[in-house]
Amino acid sequence: MKHVNRVAAFAMLAWAAALAEPAVAADIYPSRPIRLITPAAPGGTTDFLARLVGTKLGEVLKQQVVVDNRASASGVVAADITAHSPPDGYTLIVLYHQHTVNAALNPKLPYKVLDDFTPITQLTAAGLLLLVNQASPPKTLKEFVEWTRNYKGPLNFGSAGIGSGGHLAGELYNLMAGVKAQHIPYKGTGPALIDLIGGQYQYNFAGMAGAVPMMRSGKLRGLAVTAPKRLAALPDVPAMAEALPGFEIVGWYGVFGPAKLPKTIVTRLHDEIIKILQRPDVREIIAGDGAEPVGNTPEEFRKFLDADVAKWAKLVKESGAKLE
Repeated sequence: MKHVNRVAAFAMLAWAAALAEPAVAADIYPSRPIRLITPAAPGGTTDFLARLVGTKLGEVLKQQVVVDNRASASGVVAADITAHSPPDGYTLIVLYHQHTVNAALNPKLPYKVLDDFTPITQLTAAGLLLLVNQASPPKTLKEFVEWTRNYKGPLNFGSAGIGSGGHLAGELYNLMAGVKAQHIPYKGTGPALIDLIGGQYQYNFAGMAGAVPMMRSGKLRGLAVTAPKRLAALPDVPAMAEALPGFEIVGWYGVFGPAKLPKTIVTRLHDEIIKILQRPDVREIIAGDGAEPVGNTPEEFRKFLDADVAKWAKLVKESGAKLE
C-alpha cells in the first residue's frame, strides 16, 4: 500500500510540474532572439515598421529582435514560414493588407489566411500616396487623370507586389478612371520606387513610409492620397476622392504569430507593442509618414481582419484583378 501511495504521490507531483511548466516558460519569455519576418524588401513601409517596432521591442524585452526580409511570391513565402513555425513566440511577422487580399486572389494558398495565424495587434492604418516621376507632365491630380486617360503608348503602374494595396489601388483607378494601365509587380516598395525614379513605368500607389521621404526629397512627385480625405501630415496633397468620388484604399499593418500562440505570450507582446505605439516619439514618426497608430486588442484585430477579407474579395471581383 505504501508503494502504491508513493507512486501516486510521484504521479501527482509530475502532473503538477507539467501544468506549471508553461507558466514558467512564459515568465522567462523571451530567453533568446526573436525573428520578426517581413514579406517585403528593405526600404518599404512594412520593412520600416518592422524595424521601428522591432528595435523598440528588443529594448524592452532585453532580447534582440532580428528583422528577416522575405520578399517574394506576394508575401506568401513569408506567411507560409510563419504559419508553419512553432507557436513559441520566437517567430513573428509584420503583415499588411496584401495578406487578406491574397485570400481573394489565390485560392491555393498553402495556409489559411485567418486560422493559421495569431493576431497580436494592428500597428497602423494608412492610405497610399500616388507618385509619378519628376519628369512626368502632370503636376496636379486633375492633370494626372487627364494625362492617363489620353496617354499614347503602353501605360504601366508599379506596386510592391501582386495583391498589395498599390496593386489594388491601381486596379481600382483603372476601373474608376476608365484607363487600361498594366500592372508591374515588384518585390517590395523600395525596388518599385527605384524603377519609378528611373522612368521604367508611369506611376505607383505606394505605402506612406516609403513614399513620403521620396516625395519630400524631391526624387518623386506626390499627387494624391488614397485615404478618404486629406491627411494632416500632407495638407497640400489632395485625396483621390476629390477627382474620383468614392475612391478609397486604406491599408493596415499588424503583428502576428503562428496559430495557437500561448495567451500569456500574446498578452506580453501585445502589451509591450501598445506601449511602444503610445510613445510620443513613435507616434510622431508614424504620423509624419501619413499613417495613424492603432494598437487594438487581438480580438478586435481578428474582427477587423474578418471584415477586411470580405472587403478585398468584393474589390477583386469588381476590378477583375488577378494573379499574373
